[in-house]
Amino acid sequence: MSATNALMHDERPAFGGAVSGAVRESLESAADCYREDADAAGRWLERAAAADPDALAVYFARYKFHFYQNRLAEAETAAREGLAAAAAQGGFPADWRSLTRESASWSPASGPQRFYLFSLKALAFIRLRRGEAEESLALLAKLTEIDPADQVGAEVIRALHRGATTDAA
Repeated sequence: MSATNALMHDERPAFGGAVSGAVRESLESAADCYREDADAAGRWLERAAAADPDALAVYFARYKFHFYQNRLAEAETAAREGLAAAAAQGGFPADWRSLTRESASWSPASGPQRFYLFSLKALAFIRLRRGEAEESLALLAKLTEIDPADQVGAEVIRALHRGATTDAA
């Protein structure tokens, strides 16, 4: 997926679902200017967040934007904030370490639970890219526990983790 497409409004549930008109317009404006003016795109993302602080799609767009800008600390912050927002909306604990298969219904293809799983996968990738392989592996282990069917495709990050640790050896 291109960086521009990643910032676009995406109604797929894993990416946060539908958003209001003001948020959609801000996300589309961010995508439109992303390649030519990343600072302007960042401002549009801030506007989207201000328009609806609970919109999970905005967290997705923010962590993707920062990741593609190689601003991994900011991507991590946005992913962690998205996890907290999804947990609040889903009524389960925000701390991934405390989650179990019984903490929530993890199988629906939509809603905050799916967004949480997807963002947990993103956080595992961000942590791996930041050189925190052990925490990345712990995040992946939690995903295996609460999403044993691998609905969100965490195996891709597991394979990258295996490659990274093999390359480091």
